[in-house]
Amino acid sequence: MFVGLGTVINILAILTGASLGIFAGSRFKEQTRELVTTVLGFVTLLAAADAIKELWNSTLVLALPRGWTLLTILASLLIGALIGNALGIEKRLEILGHQLKSRFDPNGSSPFVDGFVSSSLLFVIGPLAILGSISDGMGSGIDQLVLKSVLDGVTSIAFAASLGWGVAVSAIPVGIYQFAWTGVGLVLGNVLPEYQVLAMTATGGVLLLGISLRMLKIKIVPVGNLLPALFLAPLISGLIHIFN
Repeated sequence: MFVGLGTVINILAILTGASLGIFAGSRFKEQTRELVTTVLGFVTLLAAADAIKELWNSTLVLALPRGWTLLTILASLLIGALIGNALGIEKRLEILGHQLKSRFDPNGSSPFVDGFVSSSLLFVIGPLAILGSISDGMGSGIDQLVLKSVLDGVTSIAFAASLGWGVAVSAIPVGIYQFAWTGVGLVLGNVLPEYQVLAMTATGGVLLLGISLRMLKIKIVPVGNLLPALFLAPLISGLIHIFN
């Protein structure tokens, strides 16, 4: 094995799943594609609930001052939103999507940008992307990224069936993001304490909730601008832990 193998497997899983989805998707009616997207929205909503429940995990609760778990997540999201808006992350993702669309899908035969942005955000949000990549960098195994690869591969089949080639191209930011965290693993040589992982997981769950609302066409939430909250959650929880 070599460092970064887990991310390579993840990228291949997304590309393979997206290719299968596009092949099968051409045989679906538009109504069927919309139904598939709705189902994915429901599943993403369940995934969000599963992550958000970590707010009440005893490890996180006991690591912070009494009543500060929700405030920690709130602070991460608010500060993250300010940073994300200032950087214009959502807009930059959309611009990148349009640039890639002009190269890979110039005829506009599929909702390329929606597929690229939605799948990119979905595949990078969550503790598996970060912790799995760090574990890979430390040389302690790729089990977490293999699990993530299976999940992403299955998800990309369904996504690509309704959203097209943008899902396959999302492998690019996924690769960059996870290789970066693999580098962090090489440098740091250790893993975040469990309570910080739980804070990040709960924050990621809120972001997943935003994605599900977009997929269900309930509200267009600029989830990209909230991405800094993922990095702030472990930091803020670590700072507050000092006063516990």
